[in-house]
Amino acid sequence: MSFTLAIVGRPNVGKSTLFNRLVGKRLAIVDDSPGVTRDRREGRGRIGDLEFMTIDTAGLEDVRDESLEGRMRAQTNQAVSEADVVLFLVDARTGITPVDEYFADWLRSQPTPVILVANKCEGKAGAPGLYEAYALGLGDPLPLSAEHGEGLADLYEALAPFRHETVPTESLDAELELDDAAEFDEDEVEPTWRTLPLQLAVVGRPNVGKSTLINHLIGENRMLTGPEAGITRDSIAIGWSFEGRPVRLVDTAGLRKKARVSDRIENLSAADTMRAIRFAHVVVLLIDAQNGLERQDLNIARTVVDEGRALVIAANKWDVIDSGRETLAAIRDRIETSLPQAKGLAVVTCSALTGRGVDRLMKAVLETYETWNRRISTAQINRWLESSTEAHPPPIVAGRRLRIRYMTQAKSRPPTFVAFVSRPKEMPEAYIRYMINGLREAFHIDGVPVRILLRGGKNPYVKS
Repeated sequence: MSFTLAIVGRPNVGKSTLFNRLVGKRLAIVDDSPGVTRDRREGRGRIGDLEFMTIDTAGLEDVRDESLEGRMRAQTNQAVSEADVVLFLVDARTGITPVDEYFADWLRSQPTPVILVANKCEGKAGAPGLYEAYALGLGDPLPLSAEHGEGLADLYEALAPFRHETVPTESLDAELELDDAAEFDEDEVEPTWRTLPLQLAVVGRPNVGKSTLINHLIGENRMLTGPEAGITRDSIAIGWSFEGRPVRLVDTAGLRKKARVSDRIENLSAADTMRAIRFAHVVVLLIDAQNGLERQDLNIARTVVDEGRALVIAANKWDVIDSGRETLAAIRDRIETSLPQAKGLAVVTCSALTGRGVDRLMKAVLETYETWNRRISTAQINRWLESSTEAHPPPIVAGRRLRIRYMTQAKSRPPTFVAFVSRPKEMPEAYIRYMINGLREAFHIDGVPVRILLRGGKNPYVKS
């Protein structure tokens, strides 16, 4: 990116709407209620041929203590200090408020250049507020409508002087659009997936320590943390590397039981978390070790497995557990009985606060990712199939034994196999589970979803 642009302003002036407009996607959660955005979010912005890194920030409030609002203000201050240019948004329909005047004075004291933007200028209702904005002393305000895309040409002219040529680098945005259905050549020496960033989402119930874990991994207080439950609302992606391996970490909002969710913002946050799961490669389900594996944790785990993502369970807050062996045994037993579709799931104990066990967690993630991408040759599969069906033949249905003629791996991510069966519709689910468990044991496909698709061969002697 040629430069970094931070979008700031008081709550509910349209910062996230403008962010979504510039990045060309609905990445940030947008709602009419103020204070929706809390963490700062990054994305690749573009206006014509002008490309830049865009940072969406929380609404500016005059708070500097250790409250949630104070921590949000500190995140915005950090974004302003890192940016090459700041867009200061005001609401032209509401007019200039004392809060706008206060933060205009603060921005004038900062070394970062500031561009004043009067948002919501569509129609005539915003004209009075546009003229009032001149009094802020930040130069001529740019009339803009983030919702309707009006005024972007003027914004282009204002940002163009900040363009400078750089060596292209990978963006650290939250677009979450890596190809999760790519196929690879079995003979390929270094598969593409080994060099592309690993998309790693951290999910779980509220207040289990997801943001604290992200902060410890990257070594800075990038995500808002605190004793309050449900601080994170947007799914925020951060570029990182572990032992030379590029990783895109995604922090997500906590998922509560649907019956307990009545707030519109929480519904939007949950939908954003589900989107992060669908685009992830590996999902770390963080649980509170003090509470064990609860029903909601199992619901989240089933969702991850149903989406075909690789799953690792991390038992957090292990530093306050006294009976570690019994607690871990109880978690494993619950997984064995309640999540048989992910047999052999990796369970890692850790403490996001102290960093204990975090390296082991990442190694488990990489091992699970390798398994999720595993490909097995057709010859190996059919040798296994021959011995497996000889030891336990397919059942007899309507007086005739089902026959499995051939089997091959159709794709990885997750490992998916196709079996050509004489009468696929009559194959019992119990025998499919037997085959899946046999594949897991024979080829060490533990902890990831395994799928078998049944296909029937056309009989050439039956007239169509």
